[in-house]
Amino acid sequence: MDESPKQLISETRVTVPMKKGAPKRIDYEYKRCGTCNIFMSNEPLAGKRRVKVTERKTKKDWAEFVREIADNDYPEAEKITLVMDNLNTHHPSSLYEAFAPEEAKRVWDRFEFVYTPKHGSWLNMAEIELNVLNGQCLNRRIDNLQEIIREVKAWQDARNQKDCKINWRFTTKDARIKLKRLYPSIED
Repeated sequence: MDESPKQLISETRVTVPMKKGAPKRIDYEYKRCGTCNIFMSNEPLAGKRRVKVTERKTKKDWAEFVREIADNDYPEAEKITLVMDNLNTHHPSSLYEAFAPEEAKRVWDRFEFVYTPKHGSWLNMAEIELNVLNGQCLNRRIDNLQEIIREVKAWQDARNQKDCKINWRFTTKDARIKLKRLYPSIED
């Protein structure tokens, strides 16, 4: 699971359409219309992902997203392993701020949270999916939240339908070399 901000940007000049021998021309000037947040969770071996666009990235937004993963994506699972970075919102207190204590505990007990090491967020495969989403769907100026929500939903449905999986090639052996400083060592 990961999240990413997205600027809402509108054009200030009329775009000159493409014509024979000349590419489409977009002026560099733009108007900033705010931001939104994109939550992404994915199950890399199953080729499934869940994307949710929110106005902000708050503890409550994260808690709602995590509950949706538990209740909608894996209602029968006893334990859900969720890999994510160690952001301040990714904490049990967020669930308790968002929900009644019984509900917060119910949701928390469904998960085993695994945090990526500091500066190791690239180990989180949801970042790969966010990059694909940005490259295939959000690589242009979009000025309103509703359009982002529509576009992201269409992308998510199409990508899930295609059963797109991540071919993760980073092995334990590679990790022991690249992340050597994170592993404990026995000194003579």
